[in-house]
Amino acid sequence: MATSQNAVKTNSTATDEKRRFWNNDTEAIIGIMVVLLILGTINIFSSSFIIAEAEFDSPYFFLKRHLINIAVGFVAFGICFKVDYHKWRGLMPFILLFTLISLLLVLVIGPEVNGARRWLPLGVTQFQPAEMAKLVSIMIMAAYLALQVKANREIKFFTAQMGIIGVMALLTEQEPDMGTASIILGIPIIMIIVAGLDFKKVLKLVGAVIVGVILLILRQPYRLERLKVTYDPWSDAQNFGYQTVQSLSAIGSGELTGMGLGVGVSKYDYLPEAHTDFAFAIFCQENGFLGAVFVFLLFAALTIYAARVANRARDEYGQILSMGIMVLIVGQAVANLLMVGGMFPVVGVPLPFISYGGTSLIVTMASIGILANIGRLGNKD
Repeated sequence: MATSQNAVKTNSTATDEKRRFWNNDTEAIIGIMVVLLILGTINIFSSSFIIAEAEFDSPYFFLKRHLINIAVGFVAFGICFKVDYHKWRGLMPFILLFTLISLLLVLVIGPEVNGARRWLPLGVTQFQPAEMAKLVSIMIMAAYLALQVKANREIKFFTAQMGIIGVMALLTEQEPDMGTASIILGIPIIMIIVAGLDFKKVLKLVGAVIVGVILLILRQPYRLERLKVTYDPWSDAQNFGYQTVQSLSAIGSGELTGMGLGVGVSKYDYLPEAHTDFAFAIFCQENGFLGAVFVFLLFAALTIYAARVANRARDEYGQILSMGIMVLIVGQAVANLLMVGGMFPVVGVPLPFISYGGTSLIVTMASIGILANIGRLGNKD
């Protein structure tokens, strides 16, 4: 009788394992990344082939570059997945120096595009140092907070680490790129608060952040205009509200199931940045409400599995670094989705994996590699 019961339990366990898509959280995160990459590649080609043909005489111009970026991204992912995440702390001085020099160089020799200097030319491609600064700021703050939490010491805001992060954010703001600068500075602030900053200090910090954001908005007149039209883009539909109006039009026209791949009309010079910041609007137009919900669920699942990795990490550094990476990827996704949906000002934040962007994609894949490494090492305990 006991043997029969054991056989039933064994068969039940085997059946449960067969029903699972993956064996652990690490596999789940990698699987979600691959699905998002496939969706993003299809969407980038669909949203860019018109402008690529018009400007570069080849409908595959952006697709080819995107595939190269994916290849480089997988190399970065593979390295970060294999290298023990603790070793990055020892390399951080060199990585930080490279990032700071790159941020300075882009202001001096970077080509000016639409009034901004954000890229360093590297032959056939370009490098955006501010994207790398996002991940570097998280790693710097994670190293500091891990030491404080482990030793049960007071969490402070005004530290050397925060000063370095502030310098990177300031250099990025000079490009100008307020959206990226806010991410570089904002995620470490969230990490500090979650790690256990005193409540009174949290209130003071939030107040300081609000004042800082107001000053940054007033620094560039167009930012205030964008903010004004956020909740009523039709009041200035031909100027500052144009992108939002066109984005909402594209999303609404997708209805339940979408117009079909490649059929969306908004990419025909109606929606600016259709393959970059507003790529999700084209995705909704061609895949409809059901496609949009599927993407939402993928990012929600990524959040859950990343949180599980953080919870099971073998030490404080792994826990805090996992949390920071989760906020980086999912936070950008939320910001982009709100922006495309007209509920957030146009700030130029890409949708991870779905928007076209070389450095952004490579850094995101490297971040997933680090997250997967933390999960893999955590599973061994």
